[in-house]
Amino acid sequence: MNELVLAELRAQFPILSRQVHGKPLVYLDNAATTQKPQAVLQAECHYYEQLNANIHRGVHALSQEATDAFEQARDKIQRFIHAAHREEIIFTRGATEAINLVAHSWGRSHLQPGDEILLTEMEHHANIVPWQLLCEATGAQLKVVPIDARGGLVAGALQSLLTHKTKLVGVTHVSNALGTINPVAEIIRQAHAVGALVLVDGAQAVAHLAVDVQALDCDFYVFSSHKLYGPTGIGALYGKRSLLQDMPPYQGGGDMISQVTFARTTYNQLPYKFEAGTPHIAGAVGLGAAIDFVQTVGLERIAAHEEHLLSYATEQALQFEGLTLIGTMPEKAGILSFVLKGVHPHDIGTILDNEGVAIRTGHHCAMPVMDHYALAATARASFALYNTLEEVDALFHALRRVQKLFLG
Repeated sequence: MNELVLAELRAQFPILSRQVHGKPLVYLDNAATTQKPQAVLQAECHYYEQLNANIHRGVHALSQEATDAFEQARDKIQRFIHAAHREEIIFTRGATEAINLVAHSWGRSHLQPGDEILLTEMEHHANIVPWQLLCEATGAQLKVVPIDARGGLVAGALQSLLTHKTKLVGVTHVSNALGTINPVAEIIRQAHAVGALVLVDGAQAVAHLAVDVQALDCDFYVFSSHKLYGPTGIGALYGKRSLLQDMPPYQGGGDMISQVTFARTTYNQLPYKFEAGTPHIAGAVGLGAAIDFVQTVGLERIAAHEEHLLSYATEQALQFEGLTLIGTMPEKAGILSFVLKGVHPHDIGTILDNEGVAIRTGHHCAMPVMDHYALAATARASFALYNTLEEVDALFHALRRVQKLFLG
């Protein structure tokens, strides 16, 4: 991506022009949440200024226009991840709620004692805790595919753990703590061979990689808007239509019903069966605008730019005395996790913040990953389409300041 194009892209993100502690903001915490372009901010503002009304239930013009905007966002998601049917797209509060929906609705009606759920050691807590709760409720058991020193799945481990008892495999597409891109297509193929379903956590993937749920043949795919340059509080669940039709509702309330009496309630058709209550309408509109923005820039161009940033940062990291990279698989997406000898990650984050550099420090909601490496925390820089090589330089300039302050 040339400098002129990058400058034009950066200009679309108002927050990137601000200063922190008197210094230009260098925002490298994109795996936690991305910044929002003007097009997304304007789309939400337009909804509240011109369309604000509840959807699906009103006959007046505002309600119909709001409904159209909301449903157009669903169509955009369908096309973005190449789902076969629009009713396979369920709006949720984000990836976390989407996983909980599947665990509660599909899991409680399909699992029994002796069944097994298979996860990987690199999962985010959101793809661990709901399955633990499900196992406690049903008597199913949880098994874990281990990772190796580089942060990839141990070769052959998945195959050895898959049995006829395996009912579901949960796997992150891209690790939020390591950056590892998992071979999800092959994982899905192996899981289906023993009759297991597969849920893919795409929260860290959709902003970096082209996703085709039909080509992958995954059974469920989840992602959040706020990591895709969209609003917080909105996301989506993709599920194969046959599975969703068979699943009971996750929550009860308005709009997920067909008819209600005190004797009996019948439920609405897909996708509304899983969308109880007034949704985050403005958020859905903003997510649709975010998808438009990403597709206008082009995922291939975004991926190439971020790969260049990561390669450049990795080269500097390997030459930085006392710095150890955590997660060194060749297939990675936009994440540089590391520790610095003699300095706690939280101290790194504090000093970098004083230099205007925003990174994430901690366990990244991936405590099993930290346990694997016998670490309490790491420092994590994560890249987006608007980051620059100069910002990578600023990161390492600030790290040299950290080293000087702590180690002399």
